[in-house]
Amino acid sequence: MTEGLLAVHAHPDDETLATGALLATWAASGRPVTVVTATRGERGEVIGRRWAHLEGDGPALAEHREDELGGALRALGVHDSGFLDEAVTADVRYEDSGMAWLAPGLAGAAADAPPDAFALTPPEEAADALAGLLRLRRPQVVVTYEPGGGYGHPDHVRAHEVTMLALELAARQDDAHAPAHAVPVVLWSVAGVQALRRAQRALAGRAVRAALGRAAAGLTLPDPTAEPPSVAVPDDEVDVVVDVAPVRDRVLAALRAHATQVQAVRPVDGEDALLGCYALSNAVLAPLLPVEAYRYAPGTPSAEDAGVTWPAGVRPVA
Repeated sequence: MTEGLLAVHAHPDDETLATGALLATWAASGRPVTVVTATRGERGEVIGRRWAHLEGDGPALAEHREDELGGALRALGVHDSGFLDEAVTADVRYEDSGMAWLAPGLAGAAADAPPDAFALTPPEEAADALAGLLRLRRPQVVVTYEPGGGYGHPDHVRAHEVTMLALELAARQDDAHAPAHAVPVVLWSVAGVQALRRAQRALAGRAVRAALGRAAAGLTLPDPTAEPPSVAVPDDEVDVVVDVAPVRDRVLAALRAHATQVQAVRPVDGEDALLGCYALSNAVLAPLLPVEAYRYAPGTPSAEDAGVTWPAGVRPVA
């Protein structure tokens, strides 16, 4: 059986920010990779003067971010992708729900979410569509966010909910196009909290300043002592890691493809705690960690117990 990977994300850029190294590593091994994106990021903040006219123009920004997503996926080597609403039988379009900051590192629902916001749509509808894709693609591994959506964004949380429901539906129901399919391994994207804090402290170091040069102007450093977002888990709860160094150039190229959303993308050498840096529209510097971390969803067997072999560069944590 071909050991395919299917990733479910909320917006263009999330595929790279959360799972870029896994996608690039899987694709480089010659195995099938599918990326499913729920929305087109219509409500994203826009970085820089060049694209400033797109902010607030939902249709124009959506079209532009579709192009950015295509460029990022090409950089990662991914050739199979689509938007979740394209698989829904009804005439629907899932829109970016937007968000509001509740606290540093914690997002919540926006007060002015549009009627077609992904976070407000019935999860059963989207899950049924995703289940159909799971039956057709028959991946051996599915990856998405942990229950908190990384930092609480309502679209990330809904993507997690939809994915977990879709996995149940795909496993127990046939449809007209394909028989039921139980995905053996389900991964949630996380980060070891101590590894994250070490990398955040390293962002203040000489290697990062040298890599950024003039681009450091206007950027701020994260607070390593702040309450961590939900993506950060105790380091001993990480089950699987992906070595980023072999695919660093691909991941950085994919980040640069999302130019309306990501800035100051740089490789960093000579610093053990990180391999690169970037910033989002909040202008807070973030590290590219040496490994991308994952944990198994509860009830999921390890890849070894499920008979799934990892490609080179993906390894269990001893």
